[in-house]
Amino acid sequence: MTFPNPVPTGLYRDRAWHATDETLTVVDPATERPVVDVARASDTHVDAAISAARAGFATWRRTDSWTRSAVLRRTAELLRDWADEAAAVMTAEQGKPLTEARAEFLATADQFDWYADEARRVYGRTVEGHSTSQRITVRREPAGVVAAFSAWNFPALLPSRKIAPAIAVGCAIVVTAAEEAPLSTQVVAAALHEAGLPAGVLSVLTGDPAAISSRLLASPVVTKLSLTGSVPVGRILLHAAADRILATSMELGGHAPVLVFPDADVPAVAELCARAKFRNTGQVCASPSRFVVHESIHDEFVAGFVAATSALRVGPGSDPDSTVGPLSNARRVAAAEHLVADAVAHGAQVAAGGGRDPRFDRGHFFRPTILTDVGEKSAILREEPFAPVAPVLRFADLDEALGIANDTELGLAAYVFTRDLRTAFLASEGIEAGMVGVNTLALATAEAPFGGVKQSGFGREGGSEGIEDYTVTKYVNMELA
Repeated sequence: MTFPNPVPTGLYRDRAWHATDETLTVVDPATERPVVDVARASDTHVDAAISAARAGFATWRRTDSWTRSAVLRRTAELLRDWADEAAAVMTAEQGKPLTEARAEFLATADQFDWYADEARRVYGRTVEGHSTSQRITVRREPAGVVAAFSAWNFPALLPSRKIAPAIAVGCAIVVTAAEEAPLSTQVVAAALHEAGLPAGVLSVLTGDPAAISSRLLASPVVTKLSLTGSVPVGRILLHAAADRILATSMELGGHAPVLVFPDADVPAVAELCARAKFRNTGQVCASPSRFVVHESIHDEFVAGFVAATSALRVGPGSDPDSTVGPLSNARRVAAAEHLVADAVAHGAQVAAGGGRDPRFDRGHFFRPTILTDVGEKSAILREEPFAPVAPVLRFADLDEALGIANDTELGLAAYVFTRDLRTAFLASEGIEAGMVGVNTLALATAEAPFGGVKQSGFGREGGSEGIEDYTVTKYVNMELA
C-alpha cells in the first residue's frame, strides 16, 4: 500500500476518520509556522471512542492469536515501507532531524514485529492440586479496554509501545495522540487500518489531553491506564485511577547518570556521549543527562565532550546536514534557559553553548550546552532536563560515584563506562535504575523491557515483560464430578 498522502487529520474510530467542528493547529518548531489543522475531540467524540472500544474488545478478545499476529506483522511491514515519507511528517511536526525520524519509524515497526511473535506466546500453566480429581489452570487474559497517553518527543514509538502489546493479547485501546505532534500517531493508525485491524480495536483522539483523560478514566468501560509522560502528569492520572482502582503502568521520565571510570576509552566515550545526549535535542527520557567523571580524567573528558559537541550542526530537521534540530516548543526553550541561568548562579561554568542559537530569528533553536563545576544545589541536578544541557561532575571513587548517581528521585536509566569487569558489576548493581547500559548508551529496543524505579514509574514496555501489563491472571479450580 502507498503512504497516505495527506496523512489523515480526523479522529480515528471504527475504521474511519472523523472530522470535527473544532480543530487544533500543529506548528513546525523550526519555523513556528502552521503545518496543518487536526480534529479536536469533544466529550461526545470521547464517548464514541469508548463505545467503539467496548464493541471492538468483545470481538478482538475472541480472535485467535495467529490472526492478531498477522495484523501486527503486516503493520510492521507497512511502517518500514513508509519510513521515508513518514519521517518527513514527523520532522515537520516535532522537529527532529530526518535521520532520527526515520530511525524512530523503523524502531516503531520493530515493536509491531516483536509483538507479532509475542501474541502467540501468552502462556498459562497447569498446577497439580491436592487430589487427583482436581484440575487447576492459570491463564492470562486481555485486560480489557486501555486508555493510553504518551508524550510528543517520540510521537510514533511511544504510543506504539502500548498499542502493539495491547492488540497482541486481545485488548482494545483508545490512544490520545500528543497534541504537539499528532500526525505521527495517525500514520501508525493508518498502517494498522491497512493491515486489517477490525473496527473498534483502536481509536485515536486528538485535542485537550486533560479533558480527554478525565472523560476516559471516568468511564467504567476503561479497565487499564498506560502513560508515558512527566512526573506531575503521572501524579494527576494516578489520583484519577485510584478513584476507580484502575490498573496502571507509568513511565515518567528520568535523569540518567553516566559514570565514566578512569580505565575507559575517554575520547571515544566523550564523542559517544555528545551524540547521545543531544539526540532529539536532549528531549529523551532515557537520555544521558548527568555526566559523572573520575577526577583523574575529568579535564580530558570535558575537552573531548566540548569538541564533539561543537562539531554538531544545529538546524532545521528537514536539512539533511542538521544533526541537532530545534526544541519542540517555546516552553522547552524557556526551561533550558532557566536551567543554565540557575546553574551559573550556583557557580557553574559554561564550557560550550549556553543559550539560544543566534543564527535563527525563528524557531526553537538552542545551542548544545555543557556545564562544568556545577553546584550541588543547581536545579539541573534535581530536575529532569529534557533539554540540550549537560552537567559534568567529578568523583573520586566508586562509592562517591554511586552516591551522586542515586541522589535523585528518578530512576529510569543509567550508564557505566569501564573496562574492568568488577567495576562494571558493582556499579550496575549499585545504581538505582530500571535499566543500565555498560559501555553503551543504547537501551531502547523492542526485545528488552523498558521502564524505571522510584518516581520514574512502574511497569515495563518491550520484551516479553511488556505484554504482562495488558493481561490479567485467571485461576480456575475444577473438581471433577
